[in-house]
Amino acid sequence: MPTKRSPRKGSMQFWPRKRAARPYARIRKYSNVKMECTLLGFAGYKAGMLQAVFSDNAPTSMTKGEEVVMPVTIIECPPLRIAAIRFYSISNGKERVANEVLVATNDKDLARRLSLPKESFEKKLGELGSKISEFSDVRAMVYTKPGLTGIGKKKPEVFETGLSGTAQEKLDYLKARIGKDISVSEILSDGQNVDIHAVTKGKGIQGPVKRFGVAIRAHKSEATKRGPGSLSDWCSQGKIMYRVAHAGQMGYQLRTEYNKLILKVGKEQISPKCGFPHYGKLRNPYVLIKGSVAGSRNRLVRLNFPIREKKKTVEGAYQLKNLIFSRNE
Repeated sequence: MPTKRSPRKGSMQFWPRKRAARPYARIRKYSNVKMECTLLGFAGYKAGMLQAVFSDNAPTSMTKGEEVVMPVTIIECPPLRIAAIRFYSISNGKERVANEVLVATNDKDLARRLSLPKESFEKKLGELGSKISEFSDVRAMVYTKPGLTGIGKKKPEVFETGLSGTAQEKLDYLKARIGKDISVSEILSDGQNVDIHAVTKGKGIQGPVKRFGVAIRAHKSEATKRGPGSLSDWCSQGKIMYRVAHAGQMGYQLRTEYNKLILKVGKEQISPKCGFPHYGKLRNPYVLIKGSVAGSRNRLVRLNFPIREKKKTVEGAYQLKNLIFSRNE
């Protein structure tokens, strides 16, 4: 809430504050990590939050050797599959899509989202593979399998993800995995830092008090109490700057959190007896993220290798002891 010394809240870093184009993130920059060729991220559906009891083994921690309770977010991660392979080239100083080969041809769930080709893709892929030196990058279009979860939908999300390695290594990696499931345990591991890309909860159209935290004026104020004290100066001739707090869209916007810690990548059943509220029981491998994650339940969350990774967490720093469920679960 606002105070006398801070009459307004709201960062100008995020502007304009309008609704996201779609309910899952589009990523424009990938990590430059040097490692064996692999996807540079994964995706899953937010199931909810729990409290977890961990044994703290971090050597520099103030609670070393003790059991600590921390909030965790559960993200269910059904396998991904490759939908298409994209070839990039540099044109006018910018990297642009030069060609794309759709390699998924017989998935009826993907056909709900894309128009799948009837002809074979091997010939076109072979021609582009022979000219791989002409391309600056190779990326993958992957799609999810929500039908394997209990969220009640079959139409998959399709999005682009980068890979590590050279262009030839990326192409060989994708060719070997056409038509095969890619599991989360192949990409992510315990103790790893990831960047979280998600679309936040939508709050609809809100006024300036809730949206920016401007102070509520005295009861004898003119025009309105729940609004800014001044729209502009006398010399502006009615021109109102975009920085003035006004009513508008709040929430349902793409946000990124850097270096969130993966506490566990697991397969064993941890669902409460009645399932997670408004989600149900887990049916696939899951990821436990330390702290909260943007977005509502059932929404797709993207977990990518960090683009500015901080010091790596010591392996085995947190060992899961127990999960604490609320009374309603």
